Amino acid sequence: MTTVDRFRGAVDSSDLTALNDLFTEDIRLYSPVKFTPFEGKPMVMGLFGVLLRTFEDFHYVGHLDGVAETSADGTEAPAAVLLFRATVNGKQIHGIDLLHLDGDGRIKEFTVMVRPQSAVQALGEAVMAGLVADGLVPATAGH
Repeated sequence: MTTVDRFRGAVDSSDLTALNDLFTEDIRLYSPVKFTPFEGKPMVMGLFGVLLRTFEDFHYVGHLDGVAETSADGTEAPAAVLLFRATVNGKQIHGIDLLHLDGDGRIKEFTVMVRPQSAVQALGEAVMAGLVADGLVPATAGH
């Protein structure tokens, strides 16, 4: 079973322990709701705890494998794109998760892209409220 398959299974079953085993310690997650990435396993795991509570009817609808540049020197590494559908606060979301793997097959970089704009706004509000509620960001944190 590949890392991507294990990731999908962990998300499908809301298994944070399984997700934790798939991430590098220095993972970066690029979100559509925050300009700078979420960095490091503790913060990304906290974010996934919020995301798993926030998305309704989340399900993956596609999976593409390939390679992508992961450094300034043009080094390529395995990557995968997972297409998903979900609902947040009544808004239908279409999105992709772009996973970049390291040499050990663990997820080193994770980018989430979501459409339409109204869904991005609903997701941003719900995620930030969850991060504040969980004490992961201060209540005055900006996007």
